[in-house]
Amino acid sequence: MILHRTSDLTGKGYRYMILVLTSILTIYASAQEGDKGRLIKYIDDNKEMYCDMSRKIWDYAELGFLETNSSRILKEVLEEAGFRIESGVAGMPTAFVARYGKDSPVIGILAEFDALAGLSQDTVPWKKPLIEGGNGHGCGHNLFGTAGVAAAMALKEWMDDSGVKGTICVYGTPAEEGGAGKVYMAREKIFDDADIILHWHPGDNNRTEWSTTLAMFAAKFRFYGLSSHAADAPEQGRSALDGVEAMNHMVNLLREHVPSDSRIHYVITSGGLAPNVIPDFAEVYYYVRNPDVDKLRPIWERVVNAAEGAAKGTGTKMEYEIISGDYSLLPNRIISSVIDTNLNWIGGIHYTPYEQEFAEKIYATFESPDAQLGLEEEIQPLQYRLRSISTDVGDVSWIAPSGWLITATFVPGTSLHSWQAVAAGGMSIGTKGMLLAAKTMALTAYDFYTKPSLVKQANEEFEKSRGKDFEYIPLLGDRKPPLDYKKR
Repeated sequence: MILHRTSDLTGKGYRYMILVLTSILTIYASAQEGDKGRLIKYIDDNKEMYCDMSRKIWDYAELGFLETNSSRILKEVLEEAGFRIESGVAGMPTAFVARYGKDSPVIGILAEFDALAGLSQDTVPWKKPLIEGGNGHGCGHNLFGTAGVAAAMALKEWMDDSGVKGTICVYGTPAEEGGAGKVYMAREKIFDDADIILHWHPGDNNRTEWSTTLAMFAAKFRFYGLSSHAADAPEQGRSALDGVEAMNHMVNLLREHVPSDSRIHYVITSGGLAPNVIPDFAEVYYYVRNPDVDKLRPIWERVVNAAEGAAKGTGTKMEYEIISGDYSLLPNRIISSVIDTNLNWIGGIHYTPYEQEFAEKIYATFESPDAQLGLEEEIQPLQYRLRSISTDVGDVSWIAPSGWLITATFVPGTSLHSWQAVAAGGMSIGTKGMLLAAKTMALTAYDFYTKPSLVKQANEEFEKSRGKDFEYIPLLGDRKPPLDYKKR
């Protein structure tokens, strides 16, 4: 077909050209919708497998760096589908990278799978631990990892059928809950070849955020003194607990002299065994946060200085161990906009009568919920937001352009790390949100695979946001992954 220059066309000829172009665009749009429909159909056709996977991981409820079975389930499904698996990356036995395809673009999908201690809960709308003091998926990571695998599997099938070139990469990332698994992977340059990275998180509504978080240092300060009888020979003792308390007092004074958007919190993890014995060991666990990692570093130095001063003033010795360190999230508006478009195209979640009854009973347990039932059916507007949390995804977002979404896997009004989250995350309310996340990530990856200009735009924004002189220096330093941190 030959199209003449617009200036050569008048009347019927011009209208004919417009009609032809409109038809081509309509056909192209229909083909896109058809491909996206096939991606959604694949996930729906295999949803029982993914629901079963998420439930098994929910049942295992394995803590950070101990997720042997949870990691294995995800790897087995991917390996059987033809993904190339690299296990035990970055010195972490449960971490893995699964790749399929070749060439660019390389689109990565994050997968988490660790649980939380002390949150064991049955799938009932009242508090009922399955194991007293046991573990539970209060952050929905059983859904997180499974959705990432589901999205990757759907993309693999589409790429096989379409012949589109590119690489799908699933990153199995352990120990998000305080273990900073992704930071060790970032330090080993695991994410360096990714063009785009997608992730999501369970929540109580459906939204995409062009958002950032708080960078964080986490460390345990250990003080060593001399034991003595507290009544009979106190002059011979040097209290390690005095060192902790002196440090805490100075840090509390420091709060007045740090940026107002900073956060400092601590808990004394060891303070002695008996009042009549001067403790020769005490420990305090600190989190120090700020949205800007460059502002966080000097605040952190002052906290360390307080600890050193406390040790000197109390005649004790002090050492500290950095447990975790996270960058803030670097937002990417291009990726967030594509995610938002696809999330709105799919739509929200609708409860069955049983799920509605379950949700109402859960909702009745909230003292002051900040959301209403029915919110799960809506898609919230795309917006910028500073979230007062920290996550090891932050480090990933400074290495490759990244975007994320949240879906309603929990009853509206549910807070993370609660028994209500564990209950909903182990039944169909949770898996409905999981499947919505999987579909949204699959469609978003499709857009980046089929529109190279979007990849270029996202990377241009990324380079501008982080700055041309940026150098990634992990806050963890050169310490090895604390594989036993959940055993201590």
